[in-house]
Amino acid sequence: MKSRIFFHGNDAPFFYQQAIFFNTIGHWQTRIGRYFCKMTPDHPYLKGRGAQINVHNRFFAESVEMRDDFLNYCAAEGDNPDDNRTHFLEVFPKTIVNKVESPDVGMAWSMNTYQGCEHGCIYCYARNSHEYWGYSAGLDFERKILVKKNAATLLEEKLRSRNWQAENIVLSGNTDCYQPAEKKFRITRQCLEVFLKYKHPVGIITKNALITRDLDILSELAKDNLIGVSVSITSTSEKTRALLEPRTATIKKRLETVRILSENGIPVNVMLAPIIPGINSHEILPLAKAAADAGALSIGHTVVRLNGAIGEIFSDWIQKAMPDRADKVLNQIKACHGGNLNDSRWGERMRGEGEFATMIKSQMALARRKFFAGRVFPELNKSLFSQYKDGQWSLF
Repeated sequence: MKSRIFFHGNDAPFFYQQAIFFNTIGHWQTRIGRYFCKMTPDHPYLKGRGAQINVHNRFFAESVEMRDDFLNYCAAEGDNPDDNRTHFLEVFPKTIVNKVESPDVGMAWSMNTYQGCEHGCIYCYARNSHEYWGYSAGLDFERKILVKKNAATLLEEKLRSRNWQAENIVLSGNTDCYQPAEKKFRITRQCLEVFLKYKHPVGIITKNALITRDLDILSELAKDNLIGVSVSITSTSEKTRALLEPRTATIKKRLETVRILSENGIPVNVMLAPIIPGINSHEILPLAKAAADAGALSIGHTVVRLNGAIGEIFSDWIQKAMPDRADKVLNQIKACHGGNLNDSRWGERMRGEGEFATMIKSQMALARRKFFAGRVFPELNKSLFSQYKDGQWSLF
């Protein structure tokens, strides 16, 4: 049974004060700054953020809500009841390379230099993973960024381990490895240096133009066919992009990134993902043409699915951001997933089913025939790694 703790007046804690409670199994526990607050008419739309709420963490029996009288008190006192800044928290994982068991993801191994993502994409499937770290999949996912400063060291240990053989490792299977935090911490660049040192194949998925900062390393990897990049582009409209993905690179910058990478011999795939019926489903052909014109070798897509907490987060967001089409969009998403917002069926969850999903699939097929005929995204080279496994080229 979930219990709720209400704070008001001078007793109300701020974002980093402690909330101490007695849990359902009879122990005192402390949670730091994890507030699950719903927006009110007095709580304005948070520009620059995707999620507009912090939803309850499914692993917690307790939740914290801000009462209206507390919000009124803060307004009267000129206090801010919430801290909308981004906070970077260092964590110390013991491993960094993860085996991907999902048969329909298209990767066997992944690694994440950060958990949480400041890009704030409202639809992001990775939001649910933030609950495992003890945070909300809503605003916490965008404002609590977990930083793995030892990622490059752990990667090198993995590559040097006795039983490891070259396999494509993707940066990142969960959150964007070139999100704004990377500009400060440079962890992804450190990992790329390790991949280059050992001549090991690596893939990158990103929607941030910051990747061009590392063009020197990427170009060296490309000389031996060790790198492939997927750039995610969801719309041709900046207005749509700003609502769906508030802290990502602009569409213009992303297409420019595709062009720069392609001109430097780095193979690029463009992910038109996710396709959201009623929001960007009409843009498939224009997006595909723009990607081809920029030099992309291939395109891919997924149909949006709103698993776990993301259904509540997305539904709340669209009622605030696009109230005129909210019901239509939600119903069309459900139509792609057997009447549900969520979908966990292997083989179906990424592509969907029904009339809308079939239409999307047909448009993608047409786009490939029209704009990508004769283009092939290459297989990455796994043959060099064994010669460099000890950190230097070996003759034997």
